[in-house]
Amino acid sequence: MKKKRKLKKGRVLLVILLLLLLPSVLLYFSFNKKSSKKIEPKEEKTEPIEVKPEKKSMSLIMVGDAVIHNGIYLDARVSGDTYDFKDMFTYIKDEIKDYDLKYYNQETIIGGKNLGLSNYPRFNSPDEIGSDLVATGFNLVSLATNHTMDKNEEGVLYTVDFWKTQNAITSGAYSSFEERDNIKVNEQNGIKYAFLSYTTSTNGLPVPSGKEYLVNVYSEEKVKEDIEKIKDKVDVIIVAMHWGEEYTHTPVQSEKDIAGYLSSLGVNLIIGSHPHVIQPVDYINDTLVIYSLGNFISAQHSLGIDKIIGLMVGLDINVEDGKVTFDNIDKQLIYTYCTSAYKDFKIYPFSKLDDSILNNYKSIEEEYMNIVNTKVEY
Repeated sequence: MKKKRKLKKGRVLLVILLLLLLPSVLLYFSFNKKSSKKIEPKEEKTEPIEVKPEKKSMSLIMVGDAVIHNGIYLDARVSGDTYDFKDMFTYIKDEIKDYDLKYYNQETIIGGKNLGLSNYPRFNSPDEIGSDLVATGFNLVSLATNHTMDKNEEGVLYTVDFWKTQNAITSGAYSSFEERDNIKVNEQNGIKYAFLSYTTSTNGLPVPSGKEYLVNVYSEEKVKEDIEKIKDKVDVIIVAMHWGEEYTHTPVQSEKDIAGYLSSLGVNLIIGSHPHVIQPVDYINDTLVIYSLGNFISAQHSLGIDKIIGLMVGLDINVEDGKVTFDNIDKQLIYTYCTSAYKDFKIYPFSKLDDSILNNYKSIEEEYMNIVNTKVEY
């Protein structure tokens, strides 16, 4: 009997022990079950970041024709065959110094003094006019004009070699087809650009057959070929056009036709010369057209005041997401001063003028700026 009571008592104790342990066992398995579940990281929603296209800009200032009549180079002569033009451009140097690109049109050929310096109608100008304008700050020079052939092939080859010694980008005259067809891609502030120059006339002077590279004579076929060659390599295309009719303030139909054609090819900026007087600045489509900057420097005082008043245009060229725009367009008149004896030539921005230099200059400025801002009828 004692054995049975002991067994019964042992079972009761075992049951009590199991009951006491049961909560701990259940808690253990419950914890391990929970901890075995894979905890997925909470997914955070993020808004896409909008990346704006980078905007690139370069600045450009432009003046017109450097027509070096004999009165100008005689005034610049230091002694013998040495010339110094720099003082003539003192005030212009201050105006252009902060721009990246500084353009002018070398109207008269720099053909070499060995051929003899000469005046109208077949010019030849001293080397110093080119080197002194580069020293003034100019670094973009058009060479295709109606006077490029004035000293024939020899003069063109001399000017091409001369400009290779200068710190400037030129276009319009070459020493070979290879040189002409190798259109340079230039870069400024991250903007790739091409600079092309053409003339519609050589004053009847023939370009030797087989040597058409000497001067870029405009034709739709040539221009299209040139632009097609480089348009996918550059952001901006600048074309200097020697066109139109002399001494008229209104663009003639041929200028408007060429401007429209160049715009259709993708040209962004057209810089016009040859009329020797100022013409309007206007857009055709998205192309900015400066129809004529007039004369930068000349000795045409006897032909009327409009021949010695030119235009200086400064602007910013912007490239953003493949689109070219212009802003900060600053248009200012310039005046070529000299004495009645054709001495002391100096170019004045109108901002530097007073009535002692050019009488009634304020009224003259208003009259000519009205021409600049005239809307062109197409």
